[in-house]
Amino acid sequence: MTIEDLQAICQRLPGTTEDIKWDTHLCFNVGGKMYLVTSPDEVPTTASIAPPEAFETLESSPGFSRNKHLVRYGWVNMDNIHLLTHAATTA
Repeated sequence: MTIEDLQAICQRLPGTTEDIKWDTHLCFNVGGKMYLVTSPDEVPTTASIAPPEAFETLESSPGFSRNKHLVRYGWVNMDNIHLLTHAATTA
């Protein structure tokens, strides 16, 4: 999955907006609250997501880990957005 693919998926969600925070992070929000933060300039492209219903499953999956700064809010890191390819194509 590319950053453009991820943008297209997020833009399909009602009320989604995107902006740049911290100079280099592309963030996706609904109602001013972030739900996905990417680092598009990193190779591989990384992301952090807030999946409340899937937190425990994702944090123990290969390529995912707890976000050390936002774990108390249920955020997990993806080492590479290519991990989303299978999930996005089967959803």
